[in-house]
Amino acid sequence: MPEPYDVITMGRIGVDLYPLRTGVPLAQVDTFGKFLGGSATNVAVAAARLGRRTAVITRTGRDAFGDYLHHALREFEVDDRWVTPVDEWPTPVTFCEIFPPDDFPLYFYRQPKAPDLEIHPHELDLDAVRAARIFWMTGTGLCEEPSRASTLTALDARGRARTPGSEEPQPGHRPGTDITVFDLDWRPMFWKVPAGEPRSDDPRALMATARPFYQRALRHATVAVGNLDECEVAVGEREPYAAARALLAAGPELAVVKQGPKGVLAVHRDGTTAEVAPVPVEVVNGLGAGDAFGGALCHGLLAGWDLERVMRYANAAGAIVAARLACSSAMPYAREVVQVLGGGPVPAPGTLPPEAAL
Repeated sequence: MPEPYDVITMGRIGVDLYPLRTGVPLAQVDTFGKFLGGSATNVAVAAARLGRRTAVITRTGRDAFGDYLHHALREFEVDDRWVTPVDEWPTPVTFCEIFPPDDFPLYFYRQPKAPDLEIHPHELDLDAVRAARIFWMTGTGLCEEPSRASTLTALDARGRARTPGSEEPQPGHRPGTDITVFDLDWRPMFWKVPAGEPRSDDPRALMATARPFYQRALRHATVAVGNLDECEVAVGEREPYAAARALLAAGPELAVVKQGPKGVLAVHRDGTTAEVAPVPVEVVNGLGAGDAFGGALCHGLLAGWDLERVMRYANAAGAIVAARLACSSAMPYAREVVQVLGGGPVPAPGTLPPEAAL
């Protein structure tokens, strides 16, 4: 069998079209940059930039934008063997508006259906999923069939499930050999309440629809990562420590709660806690910072670092991307993260040569 991947992610892919002018609404923008996008895909790119062997499981349209995404993945050294075309649906595009420091509206064009929600269980290479050192899945992957069934099938293949209220994984878990990350990734616009239910646009109804699937996925995860809104969807808690405790009770060994300007809280089942302040930067575009954080989180966990070091490293990676315009192409190399961790400025993209992961 080939050498296992360090990281396999599964989820969204698309083309990001970002305005090359900031601080103005889309109606006034006349030039855009085209970038690889999609949270799970960006996490794979971020981990690859740090020297990890990565792949993504997703789907595109059979169109020119799909061709572009394959080309971009190969340039970023992310294996695209499990990125397959869908004849029926076009590759999605996403626009954003950029109003620094904290307003970045997103406009998703994924109708009538995004190809990345057409992943079928029988298409999965479950041997590769089982063997990966980290498997990363997202809440969006649970929003619609057949992606939901495929995501849960992949989680089942990872061989870890814990009954709520118990302390031990069920048989099949391989201690110390795998990490399964659930990126809580709450995008309410992708969810629908069951037919016949009232108030289909009610945020609470959407959360109630999603929570059973989130709970099922949490039983298989070893790590849960999300912001306060996403924690509320998953476990009904918004206070950071309460959210972390609830996530641990639902299954994972490590809960990572992002608190925006208050930094990040990480709590491990063994009692280890790390609360780390954000790295101050002049924000250009906050989109993609969470994906850089995710790729760096994977890197630090694979390196076996202590929890505080992992969180500081991931925070620095996210800050670098927040200080740049793009997402995928802005993902930092290890040397850039080390410079920022040392108190240095965020380097302009491409000004520091990539080196082996640090």
